[in-house]
This record gives sequence, structure tokens and C-alpha cells, in this order.
Amino acid sequence: MSLIPEQPLLFSPTLAATIGLEEAILLQVLDGWLREGETEERNGFRWLDVAQSRLEQRLPFWGDNDFRRICSSLRDKGIILIGGVPFGSSASLRYALNEQVNILAASSSPVAATARPAEQPPGARTISPIWQPDEELLRQLAQYNIPRQFAFDQVPEFVTYWNERGESRYSWGSRFIRHVLRLWREQESQDARRARELPMTSDWRPGADAIDILTRQSAISRNFVEDAIPEFVLYWRERGELCSTWDSRFVLHVKRQWARFTTALKTDSEPRPMVANWQPDPTVYEVLELANIDRQFAHELLPEFVLFWRDSGRVQSSWNTRFLQHVKREWARRQNTLTTLEPIHGRPTRPHATGKTRERTLEQDLLDRSWAD
Repeated sequence: MSLIPEQPLLFSPTLAATIGLEEAILLQVLDGWLREGETEERNGFRWLDVAQSRLEQRLPFWGDNDFRRICSSLRDKGIILIGGVPFGSSASLRYALNEQVNILAASSSPVAATARPAEQPPGARTISPIWQPDEELLRQLAQYNIPRQFAFDQVPEFVTYWNERGESRYSWGSRFIRHVLRLWREQESQDARRARELPMTSDWRPGADAIDILTRQSAISRNFVEDAIPEFVLYWRERGELCSTWDSRFVLHVKRQWARFTTALKTDSEPRPMVANWQPDPTVYEVLELANIDRQFAHELLPEFVLFWRDSGRVQSSWNTRFLQHVKREWARRQNTLTTLEPIHGRPTRPHATGKTRERTLEQDLLDRSWAD
């Protein structure tokens, strides 16, 4: 009497290592029946109805729950399609192999399985240039609330990418599901981020945390920080961009200006009177450019600035600082971007300023604030 009373089950070791042992055994059996049985062609797939009793006879070591579990695993991996009522609710299983082709091109013999090169495992194949997701794939994606149109929009890029790589896969359907899920989650994250984005407004001010980072942690003059607000607001209002991190942008903007500004001060510390041919250090114009203030605007203010300080006869340790302050103050006033100001000729001024422009002298304007604090 033979120790093997019936026909043994054969399966591909490589396939078992890829999709699981149970899945490989059931898939091998289903593929054999599909090639031998009378199939029905529908939507480009070959469908076959197999009685549940036939499954139990061929694979007696599995119960109903095992069949349902393994069939569901093959379906979720995109390897088979299951039609009709759910398996286990009827006396038969209606199935088809996915991707409109037989995914087990290899012979079921162990010799054939070992004869194939490692880079082309049995049953694997390259993607077709006309590959499209089937209804079962779309139903699976719909469970994640992914619209059909979104899935179809990803097909051209997906097919082109894998076609160029020339790699082989057992199931392009399962890889497409992972691909679409990743892109969908990325889009959801982008949508959530866009929902928090706001335009720059004329009354915008940095938050307390941003001010604290600049003044306490970075040791930047609070006056310097306050003077940087108008040009920052003007620049981003004119660009019309949306952003959810205005405070972070402002912190970087001020730090960049401060680094350039302190560099200019290192070579301008000795008190001296104003001279007729005085010119600001080139670094001053670089700071103004960082503040998005036009260089020509600063040139137009220079003669008045030199004349006033020559007539005053006073000495200063940093004419560059005074000039930088004067230009930025005039720029903010002319652009009319602050809304927290007192009226000046129908336009606002800084809340700490006293009186209107016609009541203030040029000296008061020029001495209003020192950035050297």
C-alpha cells in the first residue's frame, strides 16, 4: 500500500514566500481548475464557478472559516476576483484571476519552479501598457473614501513608472492600491494644511511667541523688531500669498536683517559729526533690500538727512543706524500699512508717537527711535 494514497498538492516555494503558504496552495488549486474547467468570459476576465464541496474534497484540512479567510486574503492582495454573493453564503465559489491574465504561467512541477531565474519568480509579470484597475479594486479603494476619478487619475503615472522599470509582480492591483492610498493621504494632508493658510492683512502682528524668540532668545532689539513689521506686511500683501506660518517667516526675516545690521555696526562705533559728502555703508542698502525697501527711495532721503544733521552740529556714534532708522520709518509711513497708528494727514502713525506730523519737527521724526538700544 502506498504511503501517498492520493495526488499530492504542488505549489511554488517562491510564490509561497511572497504571498503566504496557504494562499499559494489555494491559488495553485484555483489556477489549475481555471485552466481545465469551462470558464465564462466577462469584462476581459475568465470566471469559473466551483462547488464548495469540491473545495472541501480537494483541501480537506481546511474548514469554511479557513476558506473564507484565505480567499479574502487573495482578494485583498489583488490576486483574485470574487463574484456573486460572499463565499460561505452560497454552495459555490465564483472567482477569476486578476489582471486579465493567468498569473501562474509556470508549470506546477517543482522542477519547473526551480528552473526559473531568481529575478523572474513564477507567476510574476510586467505591467501591461493598457493596464486599468477593475471594479473590485475600485470598490476596495472606495472603502477608504477615495473617489473613482482620483484613482483613475493616478493610472497613467503608475503604468508609465512601472513600465519603464520593467519589474515583474504577482499582483499589480495590490501595488496600485498602496500607490493610490499613499497619494490620497498626501492630498488629505495638503488639503488640511491649505485650510489653515491665511492671507497677509494690513493689521497683522507677530504673536507673543515670535516676539519672545526674537527679543529674549535671540537678543534682538525690540525697536528693531517693531520697525520690521511694516515692510514685512507690505511685501507679503503685495504678493498675495497664503500661509499658515506667518510668525515663522517673520522670525527668519528679522534674524536675517539683524545679522546684516549688526555687521554694519561693528565698523561704525566712533562718535563723529556729519560731513557734507557722507554716504551710508553699502551694508545699509543690503539691510534695506532684505526689508524689500527700494534703494532709490533711500537715495532720495539722503540729502535731507545729511543737511539736517550737518546743521544740528551733533555727533553720533552710528550715522548708519540713524539713516537706516529714518529710511525704514519713512517707508512705513508712506506705504500706509499700519492700522494701529494715530492719524497723520489722514493716515496712521505709531501708537507711541505724540502729535501729528504738522506738529512734529524733522528732528523729532529723526530722533523718534534708536536701533542701537
